[in-house]
Amino acid sequence: MIVETLNQYYGGSHILRNVGFEVPAGKVTALLGRNGVGKTTLLKTLMGLVPARSGKITFENRELTRATPHLRAKAGLGYVPQGREIFPRLSVEENLLMAAPRIPERIFQLFPVLKSMLGRRGGDLSGGQQQQLAIGRALAMQPRLLILDEPTEGIQPSIIKEIERAIRTLAATGEMAILLVEQYYDFARSLADQYLVMERGEIVARGRGSEMDADGVRRLLTV
Repeated sequence: MIVETLNQYYGGSHILRNVGFEVPAGKVTALLGRNGVGKTTLLKTLMGLVPARSGKITFENRELTRATPHLRAKAGLGYVPQGREIFPRLSVEENLLMAAPRIPERIFQLFPVLKSMLGRRGGDLSGGQQQQLAIGRALAMQPRLLILDEPTEGIQPSIIKEIERAIRTLAATGEMAILLVEQYYDFARSLADQYLVMERGEIVARGRGSEMDADGVRRLLTV
């Protein structure tokens, strides 16, 4: 995905300010920033849930700037929103089948617990299991770009490790681009091939994931 000079407003507030970056296939791009800097608004704009005021969004040589969320999903964008937004009254299996006519086996390879809980209602799962289900549901559409909004929020450490392993496995195939929005610095650093830091609606720093410590990224998040 290529994002160019993206601008977005809420009322009179300029939320996204000339945001531009690239999310290459086979790489994890980590987008970091404190609360309220515009990260979730950016993701919603990328998915078409919020219209861009100006700028350009291109994915695999196809411009998606004005495309509906449905067309973006059809084009290969998968989105795991903050808060998971699974269907609590539906079973795990029904949640997964909402995204595709059949469940790809890869989902159970990444998250074996989902296979053992197919008949359980989504609302009966723990927070970490619901997060795995939300990621699995996005993967059921077999996206070529996976967008994750704070997947570690409120999750127990053991499941954070499982999610980290799953993201690394997906990136290693070389087929999927991953955009990871995260406040948990160590998690982002462990996965990032490249990083972006957002502040007041702008990208204020960017670089290689391996250089996040040397570049003082942690300090930018705590100022």
